[in-house]
Parts: sequence; C-alpha cells; structure tokens
Amino acid sequence: MNTTKPISNRLVLGRENRSIWKRMFKDRYMYMLMLPILVYFFIFKYIPMYGAIIAFKDFKFVDGINGSEWVGLEHFIRLFTSQDFYKIFRNTLFLSLCDILATFPAPIILAILLNEVHNRVFKRTVQSLLYIPYFISWVVLGGIVINMLSPTSGVVNQILGLFGVEPIYFMKSNAWWVVAYVGSSVWQSAGWGTIVYLAAITSIDMEQYEAAIIDGANKWQQIWNITLPSISGTIAIMLILKMGHALDLGFEHVYMMQNDAVLGISEIISTYEYRVGLEGMQYSYTTALGLFKGIVGLILVTGTNWVVKKMGNSGLW
Repeated sequence: MNTTKPISNRLVLGRENRSIWKRMFKDRYMYMLMLPILVYFFIFKYIPMYGAIIAFKDFKFVDGINGSEWVGLEHFIRLFTSQDFYKIFRNTLFLSLCDILATFPAPIILAILLNEVHNRVFKRTVQSLLYIPYFISWVVLGGIVINMLSPTSGVVNQILGLFGVEPIYFMKSNAWWVVAYVGSSVWQSAGWGTIVYLAAITSIDMEQYEAAIIDGANKWQQIWNITLPSISGTIAIMLILKMGHALDLGFEHVYMMQNDAVLGISEIISTYEYRVGLEGMQYSYTTALGLFKGIVGLILVTGTNWVVKKMGNSGLW
C-alpha cells in the first residue's frame, strides 16, 4: 500500500496550521483590538439566541425556559392567523420602504454636495451641525418634532398662519404623520451617514476629474460619470446593510411620535412587540414574531447581496 501521499498531505496540513498560528502571533495586537468587539457580539448577540427557543414553548417565569411546556408551532400558527399581524406587517413594510427611499440617498447627496465645498471652515461647520442630531436621543428629538408641528404653538403652523393657512393637525393625520416620521428620520441620520461616503469620495483619483475637465465635462457630468461609479461599491454595501434592518425600524423613534389617532399606520412590529410582549406578558408569542422578523431580514440581506453581485459589485460575500 502506498502511504506516501497521506503522509505528505499531513505534512502540508501541519505546515499550513503552523503558518496560520505564526501569522496570528505576528498580528496579535490587531486581534487584541478585535477582542472587545468579539466579546460584545458573543455576549449580546450569540448567547441571547438561545432564548429563541421560547417561541416554541409556553414560557412561564416560574418554570423557566427549560421547564416550560413545549408547544411546537402553536405561536406561529396563531401569529399567521391573526389580523393584527398582517396590519402591523403591512405598516412596517410601508414605513420601511418610505424610510429607505428617503434616508438612503440623502447622505449620498449630502456627501457629494459637501465634497464640492472648498471653504474648510464652512465645510466643517456644516458637517458638525449635520452630525449633532445623531447623538441626540429620540426622546428629545421626538419632543422637538411634536412641538414644532403643534397646531397651537408649533413654529410650522405659525409660519403657515402668516399666509392665511388654517392650523394643520400634523400628528393626528395618517398622511402627515408619515411625512413627519420620514422627515425626522432623514434629519437624524443623514448627516452621520455622510461620513462613509465622504471617505469613499476622497479616495477617488483626482486625475480622473482633471481629465474630465479637459474633455469639457461639467460638474454634473463629473458626478454622474466619475463620482457615483467610483463609490458604487460602498453604496452597494450600505444598501445591503440597510435592507437587513428593513423590518427593524427604531422602536424609540416610532413610539415617541405615536398616538392613538394614528395607530392604524404607526403600529409596527417593534411597538407591537412592546405592547403585547412586555405590557401583555405574551413572551412566547412575540418571540415567534421576532424570529419571523429575523428570518425575513436574513432573506432580504441574502437577496440584496445576490442582486448587487449580479450588477457587478462585490457584495458582502
């Protein structure tokens, strides 16, 4: 029997393993920098995944997760036969679509505009003002939006009153509430999102712009033919990440702006989980809903990544 080949394979494998450990030891400080992030994800993202088993049990605090009765797909059947589920699922998809259409292109446009500003002081001042809302809690931002849109003391209605327009109850109208929600989302996130795109734009070779100017291209043609194609990979990655949170709309944002008059449009999965799961103590039922939301997010990320790769970009994997 010829044993030369298996022995040689083991030797090659052994060398590869030693080479991997050598490279890891060489880059040990980089791995040490990664360690806190890995610990964070392990503790707060992976360990809690064990709790997903609650979706298949009739969970009770007294019995604990392991001691609770196994009910299989009972909560999923209840979920998919509930009229509330389809209403909140429709609302979540609608608000998510509006949010993506408004908030995704906003930082790209802002980054391109800021990149064209040559006055450093003005540019940095504008950037700082755009970043500030991102660091303010939605408890504060929501209160600011509600006060600004108040029919009695709100600055928006006061300005409209100067033109003879009657006060508008923005937060009581489904249509105006959606506009207020999307507008406040753009206000809060657009400035911070420009950081990634500005970094991508600054890495573009300036010789391309110089060549375009010599060829007679105006500013819009330079943006369309050089800037956007050059940052298309970054745009694709950010779109994939955005789609992963399509059903995971911010609870604080919606909850702070929500009221009984607009529950028909503003009740989404996150707020429903809070009302039914925490206030109603139906933990197993809302865990099933959360598991469904995670599966849909995975499908959206995988599908978007596939589309992005078909369009010629690298994607996430």
